[in-house]
Amino acid sequence: MTDLRHPQILIVDDDEAMRRSMTFLFASVGLPAESFADADAFLAALPAVEDLAPGAVILDVRMPGMSGLELQRRLVERGFPLPIVVVTGHGDVPMAVAALKAGAWDFVEKPFKEQHLLDVVEAAIRASHDTLARGHRRRTIEDRLARLGRREREVLDGILAGKPNKVIAFDLDLSIKTIEAYRASVMVKMEAGSVAELATMISSIG
Repeated sequence: MTDLRHPQILIVDDDEAMRRSMTFLFASVGLPAESFADADAFLAALPAVEDLAPGAVILDVRMPGMSGLELQRRLVERGFPLPIVVVTGHGDVPMAVAALKAGAWDFVEKPFKEQHLLDVVEAAIRASHDTLARGHRRRTIEDRLARLGRREREVLDGILAGKPNKVIAFDLDLSIKTIEAYRASVMVKMEAGSVAELATMISSIG
């Protein structure tokens, strides 16, 4: 498998033998895995989104207490970014399909071929790199926006609307020199080298 930066595999399955088997399988290809016997234990140990490393969650459908589908729903509500791979018995395929419709990455039917599970998880890890990078970029831009004062935000709105300084000055009842100062401050705080770069930043976060 490709060398990936500090990936993490999180296994949630009430079957102890299955947890041990999958943990050993991932360790054999250099992928550290952490396992949990139920959804509550998993949620209690879950780090903040910004502290997550690239990886994947291996999730059993049927478990005592909170089901795999309910756990998935809660993770989606939290904005959990790692791909979820559902592992299911043959009789639970309709549930697995429902999980896919709810946003799961893929599902693997028991009994599974080890290489198939590894291939699915490797693809999920690759996808998680991109997802986490986009999330980090979004948080960075939002943090920069939060540093802008009220007037700077108003000037930013004018810049994004394509208005020249004199029009922004007229709209805000300020001098052109004052607008120029605010504009320069916006560019510095947003760490943008051009208006095009600034516009790309803002559009990337909606």
